Amino acid sequence: MKNANPGCLSALLRMFGLTPKPAVSHQVLESDEEQVDAPYNLRDDFLSAAETSFYQVIKGMMGDYLTVCPKVSLSDVLYVSRKNERYQAYVNKIDRKHVDFLICESKTMKPRFAIELDDASHQREERVQRDEFVDRVFNAAGLPLVRVPVMNAYNVRELEMRFKAAVAEKPTPSVTQKVEPWTPTQSPPYCPSCGTQMVLREARRGANTGNKFYGCPNYPHCKTIIPVQ
Repeated sequence: MKNANPGCLSALLRMFGLTPKPAVSHQVLESDEEQVDAPYNLRDDFLSAAETSFYQVIKGMMGDYLTVCPKVSLSDVLYVSRKNERYQAYVNKIDRKHVDFLICESKTMKPRFAIELDDASHQREERVQRDEFVDRVFNAAGLPLVRVPVMNAYNVRELEMRFKAAVAEKPTPSVTQKVEPWTPTQSPPYCPSCGTQMVLREARRGANTGNKFYGCPNYPHCKTIIPVQ
């Protein structure tokens, strides 16, 4: 039976020093929190004038086969094996660094090469060191990186030749590479894509359900598999 006089209950609780807590609106608290912790504004300079101009040039060159992605974080494209003893140190080295343009296959969004648009700021000592590091990172990952100086006008034919030469000289390694089957009597193989010792797994679904294979522990960053014979 419901209490017909809720005021009596409040009086009784006060006698024992148990004053009911006032109801708090979570909606009000969330609103206040958003006002305090979300002081964000939309930037007007996502791309600089020079980057926008260059973007329009290369966008027209790529057609439907390739897609231009501007200002891509290195950590969105590259990864460090978690089995590396200096994993966090290497992750920190690419944290908060980006490449000006990443060129991907439109159908699969697989990266094909990257472009750095170098203006006068790249002549400063700290930028020179940063650029040398980024060059080594891309070289280690097998992803071509083309550096283009900022210009008032660009020769499309010359850019096309540079892009094709970069891709032909150092092709991107496949992240879905398959090799010859591995026998169970052999020790676990090392991933041919990233060099990490692989892990024996079993397919849980699909046409290969129940089949065993070696998979890279860096999945999904590395999707290389080796079937078990």
